Amino acid sequence: MAETTKAPKIQKTEAEWRELLTPEQFHVMREKGTERAFTGALVDNHEDGIYHCAGCNAPLFTADKKFESGSGWPSFWLPVTPEAIEAHEDSSLGMRRVEVTCATCGAHLGHVFPDGPRPTGLRYCINSASLDFTKS
Repeated sequence: MAETTKAPKIQKTEAEWRELLTPEQFHVMREKGTERAFTGALVDNHEDGIYHCAGCNAPLFTADKKFESGSGWPSFWLPVTPEAIEAHEDSSLGMRRVEVTCATCGAHLGHVFPDGPRPTGLRYCINSASLDFTKS
């Protein structure tokens, strides 16, 4: 069985993150905020390419796994690799949700829900502020 090599975790101070990120990105990615529905720069992006973490540039999702969910946020049915993201239980709003973070830098990306398309049935609902896009 082949071993997978995980990238080292990136850790920065709050001041370093504030210098690197815009105020909106910092709120979303470091304070677990969210952007308003239908306002994100990438919600209507339909170009081929790769979506990267805006904090550390780790690849997270590919355009061919993006779909129109109608939720107002970029939605994907599968990450680029299982190791690219981490899932955490989130009961912060009095409901049970599953938070999705970047496995490399720990940035809050959004949440994953069990109402997506086949074959996974998952909907990774991701804030545009957490993503950078590189066109193919």
